[in-house]
Amino acid sequence: MKKILILILLAIGFNTFAQKNKIKTPKDSVKTEIINVVSTYNPTISDATKIKKEPSIELDKKNQKKKLTYKIFSAPVASTFIPKSGTLKSINLNKKEQLYNSYVAAGYGNFSTPFVDAFLYKKKKYDTFGGYFNYLSSEDGVKNAVLDNGFYRAKAGGFYARKEKKLIWKVGLNAQQKQFNWYGLPSNDFDPAVISQIDEDQKYSLYELEGAIELEDSVAHKIQSKISLFDDQFNSDEIEFTLKSEFQIPLKSVSKKLNNLNLSTSIHYLQGDFLLNYAADAIIEYGFLNLGAHPTYQFSYNNFNFTLGAKAYLTSDIENSITDFLLYPDVEISYPLLQNYINMYLGAGGDLYMNSFQQYVERNPFVSPTLFMTQTNEQYNVYGGISGKLADNMSFNFKASYKNTEDQPLFVRNNSKSDGTIAGSPNTLRGFEYGNSFSVFYDDIKTLSISAKMELELSKQFSLSGQAYFHSYNLTNQQEAWNLPNFETIITGKYQHDKWHTGFDIFMVGERKDVLYSDTYPSALNGSQTLDSYVDININSGYHFNNRLSVFLKMNNILNNDYQRFANFNVQGFQILGGLTYKFNF
Repeated sequence: MKKILILILLAIGFNTFAQKNKIKTPKDSVKTEIINVVSTYNPTISDATKIKKEPSIELDKKNQKKKLTYKIFSAPVASTFIPKSGTLKSINLNKKEQLYNSYVAAGYGNFSTPFVDAFLYKKKKYDTFGGYFNYLSSEDGVKNAVLDNGFYRAKAGGFYARKEKKLIWKVGLNAQQKQFNWYGLPSNDFDPAVISQIDEDQKYSLYELEGAIELEDSVAHKIQSKISLFDDQFNSDEIEFTLKSEFQIPLKSVSKKLNNLNLSTSIHYLQGDFLLNYAADAIIEYGFLNLGAHPTYQFSYNNFNFTLGAKAYLTSDIENSITDFLLYPDVEISYPLLQNYINMYLGAGGDLYMNSFQQYVERNPFVSPTLFMTQTNEQYNVYGGISGKLADNMSFNFKASYKNTEDQPLFVRNNSKSDGTIAGSPNTLRGFEYGNSFSVFYDDIKTLSISAKMELELSKQFSLSGQAYFHSYNLTNQQEAWNLPNFETIITGKYQHDKWHTGFDIFMVGERKDVLYSDTYPSALNGSQTLDSYVDININSGYHFNNRLSVFLKMNNILNNDYQRFANFNVQGFQILGGLTYKFNF
């Protein structure tokens, strides 16, 4: 072993000595090259670094998880079961209520009031169709009215819908007829001979054909169209056509962060005429055409929610050959003052409203067929408010708004052409020319409104809701905001328990103003009359004998108030109507 170590030491020393005494050779003219030899790396266990049990990983903003927010919309259920601790032996569940797609109801009330309501519905694999019918009438029920004050309304219609591969199309037909009477004479001193010559009834008829198309996976989301014909027994005619489309334009191709742009377009055409004028037998013709576009874009930034949009109209007054372009803002900004509880919002808008004879009759069926028609231009409407919930079962919305409206319609009582003592020759005056009908005045009005809405769910069976509105009017030409109340309140309650249910509505309306005349027509205005405020309480109840048969009871004007909805038009007193409802599958 020692010999081997001596030999190794001698070899190392000899090699070192040889390196030091190398023979120097002349330098070659060829350039030297450097050669790097790269070998593979063979790591050992000691080179490895231990992986931490809880590593900190930083994600890119695009890959970060979004905060999950969700809402639960509670709804009453038939029963709620909470098991007790221990062995579960059995669960006694209530029988599931069977639902039916069709029904028929019939009833009868005081003032000779029959009521019929029916709805039929049938759905197959791709087809849906059905129809409906509704009828209600009432005889004289207004105290101290010397003219016929009964009414009736009947409406019927049908519809058909079909679902194709990527679209659903619908078509429907509706018909309606109403009869009212101009029973509101300005005085009870009319001579019986004059009263006997008054033909106070008026009939309205409406026919509608409507259709709609809903598209899937398409920019054009929905298309709706309707054409209607409205007339009365004085040969007043009105035809209306609307075509509305809704588009959802994707902006992801521009940027993945952008939402869809919503665009609504409309074509609205109205043409009509009255064969009578209140001053003379002259024809009143009117016609309007509006082409509209309404784009809106919604997005959020730093907890602020934005809705940015505008409404644009190309409008034409056909009879007067006037064309104009109108543009309105449609902006709203909201911010959560207390997340999921209190929300603050501000907004600004405006719009163009096409008035029609049909709309005026819906609001006041006692108008005369001698109206001047024009459009209403809501130049701007600025609003703001706070909404949210004070508790899980209580929601609210407080709102204030200020708007400027050009040509806002006001209902005004017509001046009588008879003093009530001279009968005259037969057919001298028509049934609406005795101060018992209404005309429409227009004025530029600035309105300050404050509203409050609250909903309270006391339990799964009982809920309350209320709405209150306060208005202040600043008029340009008229003395008063004729027949517009300064105060309105609606309170609604619903209660349901097992097989029976009940509900109530309370309407409170403040004072209104209407005109007074100095003499019979034609004469100037001579001040105003005040219509008293009123309260109207209505109650409806029902009881289910079984899944098919139930009974209902409706009571209106519980307080039996003889208030005036419009000047000289008192309403019926206490009304009660009861009947049966039968449900079935068609």
